Amino acid sequence: MITSAPRSPEYEFIHRRRRYTIMMGLRVVCLLGAVVTYHISAFIAVALVLGGALLPWCAVLIANDRPPRKRRAALPKVTVPSAPQLPGAPANRTVDG
Repeated sequence: MITSAPRSPEYEFIHRRRRYTIMMGLRVVCLLGAVVTYHISAFIAVALVLGGALLPWCAVLIANDRPPRKRRAALPKVTVPSAPQLPGAPANRTVDG
Protein backbone atom coordinates (compact mmCIF):
# COMPACT_ATOMS: atom_id res chain seq x y z
CA MET A 1 0.00 0.00 0.00
CA ILE A 2 1.41 3.35 -0.98
CA THR A 3 -0.43 5.56 1.50
CA SER A 4 -1.43 5.04 5.08
CA ALA A 5 -5.08 5.75 4.24
CA PRO A 6 -7.41 2.90 5.15
CA ARG A 7 -9.19 0.97 2.42
CA SER A 8 -12.74 1.98 1.64
CA PRO A 9 -15.58 0.06 3.29
CA GLU A 10 -16.85 -0.96 -0.15
CA TYR A 11 -13.48 -2.52 -1.01
CA GLU A 12 -13.37 -4.35 2.33
CA PHE A 13 -16.90 -5.70 1.78
CA ILE A 14 -16.09 -6.93 -1.73
CA HIS A 15 -12.89 -8.58 -0.45
CA ARG A 16 -14.69 -10.33 2.40
CA ARG A 17 -17.53 -11.45 0.10
CA ARG A 18 -15.00 -12.90 -2.36
CA ARG A 19 -13.27 -14.89 0.41
CA TYR A 20 -16.64 -16.21 1.62
CA THR A 21 -17.64 -17.28 -1.91
CA ILE A 22 -14.34 -19.08 -2.44
CA MET A 23 -14.69 -20.95 0.85
CA MET A 24 -18.27 -21.97 0.07
CA GLY A 25 -17.11 -23.20 -3.34
CA LEU A 26 -14.42 -25.23 -1.61
CA ARG A 27 -17.13 -26.71 0.61
CA VAL A 28 -19.05 -27.90 -2.45
CA VAL A 29 -15.84 -29.43 -3.82
CA CYS A 30 -15.27 -31.24 -0.50
CA LEU A 31 -18.77 -32.68 -0.45
CA LEU A 32 -18.61 -33.78 -4.08
CA GLY A 33 -15.17 -35.26 -3.41
CA ALA A 34 -16.62 -37.22 -0.51
CA VAL A 35 -19.27 -38.70 -2.79
CA VAL A 36 -16.69 -39.65 -5.41
CA THR A 37 -14.11 -41.10 -2.99
CA TYR A 38 -16.56 -43.02 -0.80
CA HIS A 39 -16.07 -46.22 -2.83
CA ILE A 40 -12.28 -45.82 -2.77
CA SER A 41 -11.73 -44.91 0.89
CA ALA A 42 -14.30 -44.25 3.58
CA PHE A 43 -11.64 -42.47 5.67
CA ILE A 44 -11.00 -39.87 2.95
CA ALA A 45 -14.73 -39.45 2.42
CA VAL A 46 -15.33 -38.80 6.14
CA ALA A 47 -12.43 -36.34 6.24
CA LEU A 48 -13.91 -34.45 3.27
CA VAL A 49 -17.36 -34.41 4.90
CA LEU A 50 -15.87 -33.03 8.13
CA GLY A 51 -13.98 -30.42 6.13
CA GLY A 52 -17.19 -29.49 4.34
CA ALA A 53 -19.00 -29.25 7.67
CA LEU A 54 -16.37 -26.96 9.25
CA LEU A 55 -15.91 -24.65 6.25
CA PRO A 56 -19.17 -22.65 6.71
CA TRP A 57 -18.22 -21.80 10.28
CA CYS A 58 -14.73 -20.73 9.23
CA ALA A 59 -16.07 -18.84 6.22
CA VAL A 60 -18.45 -16.79 8.38
CA LEU A 61 -15.69 -15.95 10.85
CA ILE A 62 -13.31 -14.89 8.10
CA ALA A 63 -15.97 -13.01 6.13
CA ASN A 64 -17.04 -11.00 9.19
CA ASP A 65 -13.47 -10.19 10.19
CA ARG A 66 -12.45 -6.58 9.65
CA PRO A 67 -9.00 -5.09 9.84
CA PRO A 68 -8.22 -3.63 13.26
CA ARG A 69 -8.97 0.03 13.67
CA LYS A 70 -6.01 2.25 14.26
CA ARG A 71 -5.86 4.18 17.48
CA ARG A 72 -6.07 7.89 17.16
CA ALA A 73 -3.60 10.03 19.03
CA ALA A 74 -5.11 11.46 22.18
CA LEU A 75 -6.09 15.06 21.78
CA PRO A 76 -4.69 17.44 24.38
CA LYS A 77 -7.16 18.64 26.97
CA VAL A 78 -8.34 22.16 26.32
CA THR A 79 -9.53 24.24 29.21
CA VAL A 80 -12.13 26.82 28.38
CA PRO A 81 -11.70 30.03 30.35
CA SER A 82 -14.78 30.91 32.33
CA ALA A 83 -16.76 33.90 31.14
CA PRO A 84 -16.78 36.92 33.44
CA GLN A 85 -19.76 36.89 35.76
CA LEU A 86 -22.24 39.73 35.85
CA PRO A 87 -22.62 41.33 39.23
CA GLY A 88 -25.56 39.98 41.16
CA ALA A 89 -28.47 42.01 42.51
CA PRO A 90 -28.27 43.13 46.14
CA ALA A 91 -29.90 40.70 48.55
CA ASN A 92 -32.24 43.26 50.29
CA ARG A 93 -33.59 44.91 47.16
CA THR A 94 -37.37 45.07 46.82
CA VAL A 95 -39.38 46.09 43.81
CA ASP A 96 -42.59 47.98 44.25
CA GLY A 97 -45.07 47.37 41.59
